[in-house]
Amino acid sequence: MSQSIQNPSTSSNSIVLKIDGLTKFFGGLRAVHNFNIEIKKGELVGLIGPNGAGKTTIFNMITGIYPVSAGHIIFKGQEITGIPAHEITQLGIGRTFQKIRIFPNLTVLDNVRVAYHPHARYNLFDGILRSQRFSHGEREMTEKAQEFLGVFGMDQHQDTLASNLPYGAQRRLEIARALATEPDLLLLDEPAAGMNPREIIELMELIHFIRDRFDLTIFLIEHQMRVVMGICEWLTVLDFGEILARGTPEEIRNNPKVIEAYLGTQATRMVA
Repeated sequence: MSQSIQNPSTSSNSIVLKIDGLTKFFGGLRAVHNFNIEIKKGELVGLIGPNGAGKTTIFNMITGIYPVSAGHIIFKGQEITGIPAHEITQLGIGRTFQKIRIFPNLTVLDNVRVAYHPHARYNLFDGILRSQRFSHGEREMTEKAQEFLGVFGMDQHQDTLASNLPYGAQRRLEIARALATEPDLLLLDEPAAGMNPREIIELMELIHFIRDRFDLTIFLIEHQMRVVMGICEWLTVLDFGEILARGTPEEIRNNPKVIEAYLGTQATRMVA
């Protein structure tokens, strides 16, 4: 299937993420084939599809967790295909995961401090000698972490062990940790998973808020149709590792191929 990799509103000088021909094999199994997309600065783009369609595999290739079998990943004009995961994070791509990844035995504050640590303005010797530069850097990390927690309304829980937070608050903490890496592009992998209806509404408001507050570009995987139809500006539908459709939420909602392969009659009524 031939697919354009450019959204109608995309201009070449504002492209944050460009993916061309991305393909992934696991042995003889082809998980993703010829995936293409362009996302421009400030956009909120969704990636949807059935379980096993290859969505998280794409995120794992973007962030350097999985090696790429074929294709190219360009971030802010720089080829990042094959770059180690920690370097990709330092370049400005943050992410969350399907299964929450926090440090359960650390406090809420320390979870965010750890994420911000690569931005600390001191080195190993400053830490060993407990220099003034080290003390200043530690204070800066704490203040920055508190600032991120304040954005999420979690500053009053900064001394709480992360494992003692309710599920929805743990999800917010994970997003706060991702933001603490100071990304330009934020990848959210099923952030509404396990949330109740009230938490989902709060999450939708939060995603819009952090996009505007931190001047982010957001690429989102989500199975909750209420979320993707309610907040995303563009959607790409993946099926068996290949692009099935691309368009606005309204176009996707009314696409017969998408309805047949993924949404179904019941889901269509839900998002109408």
